[in-house]
Amino acid sequence: MSKLIAWLGAVVFVASLLSFGVVYERVLSTPAPQAPGSAVPAVLFNVALFTLFAAHHSVMARRGAKAWITRIVPADLERSLYVWISSLLFLGVCWLWWPLPGMAWRADGALQAVLTGVQLAGVAITLVSAWMIDVFDLAGVRLADRAGPVVFKTTGPFGLVRHPIYLGWILIVFASPVMTASKLVFAVVSTAYLVAAIPWEEASLVATHGDRYRAYQREVRSRLLPGLW
Repeated sequence: MSKLIAWLGAVVFVASLLSFGVVYERVLSTPAPQAPGSAVPAVLFNVALFTLFAAHHSVMARRGAKAWITRIVPADLERSLYVWISSLLFLGVCWLWWPLPGMAWRADGALQAVLTGVQLAGVAITLVSAWMIDVFDLAGVRLADRAGPVVFKTTGPFGLVRHPIYLGWILIVFASPVMTASKLVFAVVSTAYLVAAIPWEEASLVATHGDRYRAYQREVRSRLLPGLW
């Protein structure tokens, strides 16, 4: 039963990622009709929607939250439960995002090709990084005991920045050749969350792994933007 629950969670996880692709590059690529009144309510709703997802994504990944979850569900399903809830919340973000009127930019010709290439690079960085972490663990289907020392990789994308999946995300959301107001708000809000979350996540990693993670920080100097931050 645990394996079935975990694999169904992985299906929902993949569905949420595919939904993001469809919504971001298809649905939100068409500006909403210009409506009378201010767009502020729509922006506030979208920010609140993403904040709900982000709060779960960060808070429930901390050690204290994990310990609390394992008092409710078997320890080998802790990651799967996290994936289930995160994926369902992200599906909500994707399909409930309130479209906005207006266009930030629309690239054509060579610039369109460049931006598409940047997006594909973001996808590649994300996929390679997820595979290096262990994509099955990431999706919550690795039910075997995960105890033991964590290996902080310094090869591939992890030799470039400490959070390459986040870097891939930024390339994907900001390099869209067709950037509507809806997509721009999505890109800004999600990136602001990542920037705010990284110091918190790294403090938790230092608390958990101590000098091993500090050594990794010294070896890979950049958190998110190579050579900048």
